[in-house]
Parts: sequence; C-alpha cells; structure tokens
Amino acid sequence: MSDFNAARQKVRVTPAALAHSYYLDPERKLPLVIEPSVNDLDPIAWAETQRELIARELDQHGALLFRGFDIRSVERFEQFIRVTSNGALPYHERTSPRSQVSGNIYTSTDYPATESIFLHNEQSYNLQFPLKIYFFCLTPAITGGETPIADTRKILDAIRPDIRDRFARQGYVFTRNFGHGFGLSWQQAYQTHNKAEVEQYCSQHEIKCTWLEDDRLRTTQLRPAIARHPRTGNPAWFNHATFFHISTLSPLMRDFLLSEFAEDDWPNNTYYGDGSRIEPDVLDHLRQAYLREKVVFPWQQFDVLMVDNMLASHAREPFNGNRRVVTGMADPHLWKDCLPQ
Repeated sequence: MSDFNAARQKVRVTPAALAHSYYLDPERKLPLVIEPSVNDLDPIAWAETQRELIARELDQHGALLFRGFDIRSVERFEQFIRVTSNGALPYHERTSPRSQVSGNIYTSTDYPATESIFLHNEQSYNLQFPLKIYFFCLTPAITGGETPIADTRKILDAIRPDIRDRFARQGYVFTRNFGHGFGLSWQQAYQTHNKAEVEQYCSQHEIKCTWLEDDRLRTTQLRPAIARHPRTGNPAWFNHATFFHISTLSPLMRDFLLSEFAEDDWPNNTYYGDGSRIEPDVLDHLRQAYLREKVVFPWQQFDVLMVDNMLASHAREPFNGNRRVVTGMADPHLWKDCLPQ
C-alpha cells in the first residue's frame, strides 16, 4: 500500500502549456495529477478540446486527479463529465446506499462514516457497467475519508496462476437476499415496487430471482472475473468476488451475520462459478493482492478524480467530519464486448 507524501515530480506539459501533470508517487504513477498552468483557465472548455489527450492518459494510468481547476459546484462537475465522456448515467441495480444530488450525480455512498469500504470496481456484477466513474470532493473530511485506488492490471498479475485460471474458467456466482433488514431492499435496489418489473429486469440481465416468504427476494447471478479493456486490450481483474464475500466484512458484522442467519440467507456472498465455496486462504490471497496495490492520497477541496472503472478499483476509508464527495458514472459497456479472447 502506498500513502502519498512524496514531493511532486513534473512529467509533461499539455498542448499550449495550459496544464501540466505530475505524479504524487513517481514509483506507483497512480493517479496522474493534472493541474492548470495558467490563471482563469476554463476547465470545461479546456477538457473539451483535450478529450483525446485525457483519454490516452486515462488508458495509460487508470486514474487521473484534476486538481486546482475551477470546478466548484455539482453543476460544473456534471459539465466536466459531459465533455470528457458521453454523459453521466443513472444508477441501476444498486448495491450501495446513495442519495441523488442532481440529475445523475449521487453521493459516493451513504455508508456509515465509521466503516471502511473495500476495493472494488463499480457495478462489475452488471451485464452493462460504466467504463468511467468520477468523484468530486466538495468538502474533505477532517481526518480520513480518502478514496483509495488500485491498478487492476497489477492485481491480476499478483494473483496465483491456479487461482486466476479457475476464476477465468468458471467466473463467480454472486448471491443476494433482500428483505431481512440488512442492506438495500429490493425496492431500493431495482427502483420499483412492482415485482413483475423486477422479474423482467432479472430475466433481461441473466439474474435468477426467487420470491420467498415475507416479501423477501433472493437473486443469483453468474459473472466473469477477468475482463479485456475495450480500448487498450489489457486484461484486468474485474469482479466483486472478493468484495461481496462475507469474509470481507468487518469482523463485528461478519460474526453477527454468521450467528443470526443460515448461509442461504446471508445478505451477500460469492462462490466459484460452479457454486462451490471459495476457500478462506484463496480469499485471503485475493484481499492481499488488492491491498498490495492500494494507493491512498488525501482529498483537497474541489478535486475531481476520474477513474477508468476497469483499470482501477476504488474504496473508501473511515472518516471524521462532514465529508462530502459526490460521484457520477459514464460510458456504459457490455460484458460480452469485454471478454478475454
């Protein structure tokens, strides 16, 4: 894990010397920081003219941190998303508690401030997922509250070949149980109170759904674990197999669920693609692969972090204070177009 306190190291100047870039950590080179070189630079107009440059840097690094630009409102943030992508997307098939801020901009999570959120790739369990995810820091926490990132190409390389090969062959199974009072309700997750609409969505998205007593819902979906980036062709570890496994929860929450619920009723869990349990030592190995690549840096007010959702995973650290970080997702891609060749 890397924590950024290193001195700046400039590495290049963008066209017309309007902005420059550098690494907070020259060894990790994640994220690449981009700052304006001139006063009164309009970040929206600049980004629109430099869209291809931004795309190339994102392909190479996996995450870009735009710092010091005149992006000081949610409206400007949404405009920045619009000129560097195909526009912000609505949040479908939800797993995280979030509040809508404006349009398709949401709070990054409403998860309790005392809890950490493990590294993951946004909506990798969906058949269609966002290729880009953006974070905008309106108010940094007093302490903590960072949004760590990690290079999924390096995570893949760090996984033992036997583990990697099994997941490549089988994928993984993600199970969810709604209606027991933990996590989102099925109404929140699918944004409807109509069971027929849930069934239709599940049918269209290769999700097996089963209605249980007391208005509860159980879903099961088989998904790949390794993806091929549509622009670079890089293979990446792109899944929620580790994130949603019960063993990745905090010890307090994990022990409570184990004592209160049968395995079939756990809010979330994951398995190998053939339905068998993932061994504890394998899960420990996977978590360590993520954590070795974890990069932590402090937010500054009005920072914008642009993440290639396939090339970099993200997380959240616990915090104190009135942290306010909002997010937008963009550029939908289909799993069928990102399968390894």
